[in-house]
Amino acid sequence: MGEKIKIGVSRCLLGDKVRYDGGDKQDPFITDILSSYIEWVPVCPEVEYGLGVPREAMHLEGNPADPRLITIHTKIDHTDRMKVWVRNRCINLEKENLCGFIFKSGSPSCGMEGVEVYGDEGESLGTGAGLFAQEFKACFPFLPVEDEERLHDPLVREIFMDRIFW
Repeated sequence: MGEKIKIGVSRCLLGDKVRYDGGDKQDPFITDILSSYIEWVPVCPEVEYGLGVPREAMHLEGNPADPRLITIHTKIDHTDRMKVWVRNRCINLEKENLCGFIFKSGSPSCGMEGVEVYGDEGESLGTGAGLFAQEFKACFPFLPVEDEERLHDPLVREIFMDRIFW
């Protein structure tokens, strides 16, 4: 078999225990099937940004088009510093010559769409994208991206696979 292509991936999907609760979200399609063909470039924005494992859970608050990344209980706002980290990480990822990225669905940093955005009182204000995923898609507008949930749909999976191996 020839050289593997490089795909970025949310680290928790590979089985790394980097989530806020100390767990992972290993996806067997990613680890058991795709790993034969792909060299993974793992990213965990929260850990790389400097937050520990475990850590306080965060969510998106405010304007769904430009949400804030806020810890749920202590209300610490990580938005501005995280955006600086994200811009720098995207610059470093440019050097990797990625052929695509697989994000963790629903994540306030890695969710590529449909991430719940809350108001001050905990009410839903709509949905948006996680801070890392949103910036990544802006930096790499032509790169194929998906999340692990959508890849369970055979048609979505086929289109993504065609695009990354094109």
